[in-house]
Amino acid sequence: MRGADLFFALVLTLLGCLPAGLFAATPTGIIDGRVLSAQGQAEAGVWVIAETDDLPTAYRKIVVTDEDGRYLLPELPDAHYRLWVRGYGLVDSAKVGAVPGDTRELTAVPASTAQEAAAIYPASYWLSLVHPPGASAGWSNAFKLGCQLCHQVGSNFTRYRTRGAFDLGLKKSTFMHVTADALGREQLLDTLADWSARITDGETPPAPPRPAGVERNLVITEWGWGDAFTYAHDEIATDKREPTRYANGKIYGVDLANDRLLSLDPLTYTASAASVPTMGGFGTPWCEQTYRASDESVGGTVMPMGFGSLGCPMEPGITPFEGRYDNPANPHNPMFDASGRVWITTQVRREWDADLPDFCRDSPGIAGRYHHRQLGRYDTATGAFELIDTCFGTHHLQFDSKGVLWTSGDSYVIGWFDPSRYDPARPETLAAAQGFSEIVVDGDGDGKPDTPIVGFNYGIIPSPLDGSVWTAQPGGNPGDPLDYRGRIVRYDPSSGTHETFVPPAPGSGPRGVDVDSRGLIWVSLGGSGHLASFDRTKCRQTYGLGDQCPEGWSLYRSPGPTMRVESPSGPVGSDFHYYLFVDQHNTLGLGNDVVILNGTGSDSLLVFRPDSADFTIIRIPYPLNTFTRGLDGRIDDPTAGWKGRGLWFTNGLDPIHHSEVPRSYVGKVQLRPDPLAR
Repeated sequence: MRGADLFFALVLTLLGCLPAGLFAATPTGIIDGRVLSAQGQAEAGVWVIAETDDLPTAYRKIVVTDEDGRYLLPELPDAHYRLWVRGYGLVDSAKVGAVPGDTRELTAVPASTAQEAAAIYPASYWLSLVHPPGASAGWSNAFKLGCQLCHQVGSNFTRYRTRGAFDLGLKKSTFMHVTADALGREQLLDTLADWSARITDGETPPAPPRPAGVERNLVITEWGWGDAFTYAHDEIATDKREPTRYANGKIYGVDLANDRLLSLDPLTYTASAASVPTMGGFGTPWCEQTYRASDESVGGTVMPMGFGSLGCPMEPGITPFEGRYDNPANPHNPMFDASGRVWITTQVRREWDADLPDFCRDSPGIAGRYHHRQLGRYDTATGAFELIDTCFGTHHLQFDSKGVLWTSGDSYVIGWFDPSRYDPARPETLAAAQGFSEIVVDGDGDGKPDTPIVGFNYGIIPSPLDGSVWTAQPGGNPGDPLDYRGRIVRYDPSSGTHETFVPPAPGSGPRGVDVDSRGLIWVSLGGSGHLASFDRTKCRQTYGLGDQCPEGWSLYRSPGPTMRVESPSGPVGSDFHYYLFVDQHNTLGLGNDVVILNGTGSDSLLVFRPDSADFTIIRIPYPLNTFTRGLDGRIDDPTAGWKGRGLWFTNGLDPIHHSEVPRSYVGKVQLRPDPLAR
């Protein structure tokens, strides 16, 4: 839309004759051309990146060249763009100016050394050069689950350090300090120092493959949101149960570091944020929070329970960012309901037993135990927040087919909240609307629950087939042959019973969990670098402490290099899989029930097709250190082909200043029928 047309639409909008945002219909601008070497040879499978600062927020679009080096950037809004090439085996090309309608021939510049070429390799490729102490799979599992929780180990920011610099750096946050001690600080420092020294001396990882086949049909669009200290933890675009809801609407996400609900209007290229409140003036940053049990047997001790990341150093650690994360609410995960409201897991008060709701203070599984975060919901129409106290801790959340909200985030119970039973004008309904079940399994097969399963329940998903609810516990204790592999937990609301299942070696570190339309459970194994499925119908025995049904598991090692560890059961991948998303409704365009695994350590999303058991790599080449977390797919127009569908993600790196571009963004992936489709 140009000139008089844009002016006319804007006037109509201001006069109220046209809803705001409609004049910003999907743009049709195109920039195309070829990428050639200096010798005139076509460069296939390299990325062409167009970026601009002309719009209300930073905007980028990325495509891949075909076998003849041709490219086509579709659906570009009117703006002046910087156009350039990035690709494996190359160094970044010079940036040239372009506007929609232009045809530009771009020159690829080959890297002159292996080190120069490797500068843009994903972090997981560099991490594969680490020599773990004792070549232990258990240590590698704990290392990945701890050190990769917030950022990519192997990124440019992390791989050039001396032993002393690593030691000082690990004291920059209390969480890194504690993790280092758990791994064995001296052997960790020795391992990292050896790794960095070899890289400094010129060692490089193997080159990743360039995009090929369907991977060249991808279009990636990015919109900036947040600021230089945003910790964007998850985003939501629609209702997972019905992905045509809220078509063309805003994308919402949480800024865990600054207690904000982020939003992006992709049609008007505008980003904004709303402050997430707490109850009763509670204002202690997460780093400094405490817990106190009411049980006199522990002496009423006040214990530190904060999560210390950026700005929370350990003596003698030094940081220029002390106090930057002022986040008493530390909101974690957003989810749309069927009424257009966004629900989040968020801390509303202290975690002390004395501050629990009266009706659950003495309940089994609750009293004398730490439970972090509660609930909040945001009315997207009015901009009003409502805070909801819970007996149990929360972390991730999912609605079932009946509209009941299920939450992970507690180490002792599985909790749920039924909005239909809650009236905020009647506080007495709070108790009736929520419930929880302590996780106790039948360990010996006598039909009676006898063994509590204590562990942080990270991911959660209700099954649409039988109503069961599944969570994932990463585990991670390298000294326990069963616990270090982690587990998944099944809860049957109809019988009130629990079961647990441990992935067989070398699988370890379950984090994300999702379900496909057939009821098959899918799990991301962050520790071992696998995607796993679990089919309970194959179990010869379901009772037990976790290792009773190896036949129910199938493990698929994700693409990329492996760690240098000794594992009799197979290699351990160096990539880190933070979460996953089962695309039940074909929102991406590769079919129903494809599984999209976070390549959190490899700047990628990994699409697994169960029918062929192969992976398609969605590499996100710019900006580097794209640390993806929660995913969501939305169908804006089911009749519009590839243009009406998309997979949404956000760059959730912490701290964001480790990124090549130190600002978070929202990304959308679309799949064209060919690399030149417009």
